[in-house]
Amino acid sequence: MKTVYDFTVKDRKGNAVSLSDYQGKVLLIVNTATGCGFTPHYEPLEAMYKEMKEQGFEILDFPCNQFANQAPGDADEIHQFCTLKFGTEFPQFAKIDVNGDNADPLFEYLATEKPFEGFGKGVKNKALEKFSNMNNKTFGDKAYIKWNFTKFLIGRDGNVIARFEPTVDMEEVKKAVRAVL
Repeated sequence: MKTVYDFTVKDRKGNAVSLSDYQGKVLLIVNTATGCGFTPHYEPLEAMYKEMKEQGFEILDFPCNQFANQAPGDADEIHQFCTLKFGTEFPQFAKIDVNGDNADPLFEYLATEKPFEGFGKGVKNKALEKFSNMNNKTFGDKAYIKWNFTKFLIGRDGNVIARFEPTVDMEEVKKAVRAVL
């Protein structure tokens, strides 16, 4: 059976990194953007990382520019923004595509294991769903991720436990991570 440990990704410098390097840890894998309304998620993500990393928790950050061009800049510019504005210390990887023919295989796998089930109720969530559908219609059945800051919780065995859309309250994400730790 396939797990996240079967994938190799690129770090922000372009070097290959086997996710088996994270074996035995609880992971939160996130596609991010620096110019999104959800960009402030970096703050609670970093707080979670600082609080729980000693317990075997890692956040893996994958910038993506497929959602309304909200992650402009190269890897160094994105990294500088995140470290200066939010003090992020968790690993940041190369900018990737999460949808379409060039979707990173890791995100295709994650989204297949835990498919999109909606953004939730409320006017803002319905508006995001409409905007997301317009943005992602060019990807057809390869629109794996619906928006920035989609988070996947991975257990110590490398299996996908949960998917959190960006509209999910960060306290709920934190509670789920604590439960797995």
